[in-house]
Amino acid sequence: MAKRTGWLGRLGTGLSRMEARLNERRAEVAAEAEADAEPPLPAGSAPEARPSAAHEEPSPPVRPDPAAVIPWGMRVAAEASWRLLLLAGMVWVLMKVISEVRLVVLAFAAALLVTALLQPFVVRLRRMGLPRGLATAVTAILGFVVIGLVGWFVVWQVMENLDDLSNRLREGINELKSWALDSPFHVTEKQINDIAKNLSETIGTNTEEITSAGLQGVTVLVEVLTGMLLAMFSTLFLLYDGQKIWNWVLGLVPSAARPGVAGAGPRAWRTLTAYVRGTVLVALIDAVFIGLGIYFLKVPMAVPLAVFIFLFAFIPLVGAVVSGALAVVVALVTQGPFAALMVLLVVLAVQQIEGHVLQPFILGRAVRVHPLAVVLSVAAGGMIAGIGGAVVAVPLVAVTNTVVVYLRAYSRERRLAPVSAAGPGPHGATAVEAPGQEAGE
Repeated sequence: MAKRTGWLGRLGTGLSRMEARLNERRAEVAAEAEADAEPPLPAGSAPEARPSAAHEEPSPPVRPDPAAVIPWGMRVAAEASWRLLLLAGMVWVLMKVISEVRLVVLAFAAALLVTALLQPFVVRLRRMGLPRGLATAVTAILGFVVIGLVGWFVVWQVMENLDDLSNRLREGINELKSWALDSPFHVTEKQINDIAKNLSETIGTNTEEITSAGLQGVTVLVEVLTGMLLAMFSTLFLLYDGQKIWNWVLGLVPSAARPGVAGAGPRAWRTLTAYVRGTVLVALIDAVFIGLGIYFLKVPMAVPLAVFIFLFAFIPLVGAVVSGALAVVVALVTQGPFAALMVLLVVLAVQQIEGHVLQPFILGRAVRVHPLAVVLSVAAGGMIAGIGGAVVAVPLVAVTNTVVVYLRAYSRERRLAPVSAAGPGPHGATAVEAPGQEAGE
């Protein structure tokens, strides 16, 4: 026990000496550092008194990274904002370009719609053994002949019934005048004559405007004929070389985005084809049943009105309202209020069947668009490109919806894929680590 006590005492004495030597060495190192930091004093000058620690100037604070100071949500909102501004500017420039070449764009859009309608016939003819060129020529010629015959039939029917319609219109105006005189609204014949006189004076004073409108109508007719020729040539080339044209478009897409676009293209085309077929079938059913109702009610020009209903059905919602109102007005002027009421009931019944039975069954869920989106797209298309824009707006929205849904699912699959296949992660200010979140998450 005495030996163990002496050994512990010697160990404590050695540790104390080691601690004293370490303290001395620390003091020497601190003195050397102060000597190196202070500049040498000139000869004969006295050393200045060093300021105390309480009077030393504070060192400037360390400024953090600006991207780390801004809240995460604000950084995300800022990056989304400038991207949205860039996208809005691109859309604005695109709309300006489209407005300048509106005739070409509408002709090509019409060619796409006609091609979506006629392409299945080309496929069937090729399965029957016909060469591609012959199948395309036969389909295009038959399609253009049918469209031309429909237009000629409408014009012929209108010209045949124009005299009868004018006589009926005159009789209807006289009946309306008699009803106004006998109505409880106390309308006098002098007031009616004053209204007619004001209308005639307005027409006489605005002769120049009417003449300029007529000249403008001639210009519009020339543009329509030019657009029809462009649409015919575009349809021929789309039917014959549609796959080559699509491959060329894919070559313009960056290689990183090419797989997604290549998958979205066929789905968009199927949506457009289904929309055109369904719209044609629904419009045909509307025209047949409303035309039969107008015919049995003995309203004049029943067949031209049915053709107008078929054509206006390609403008969703708005076209049905306009064509139905036209049929009701013709029935009111020629057959009286009772016939007009019956025509209105027929139009409303057929449109209700169309909206609740035909469109969901024929068009299906793939091309269904919300009614609000239909109204807004038709209004925007009409403001940008007139009637042609209103016709093209809804299929464009349906195709865009299909493409967006597919690309969203495609990007989700890419995110779930391994990192090597998914490509680089996010970069920019939003990649700065947020509290509780790793960069790139």
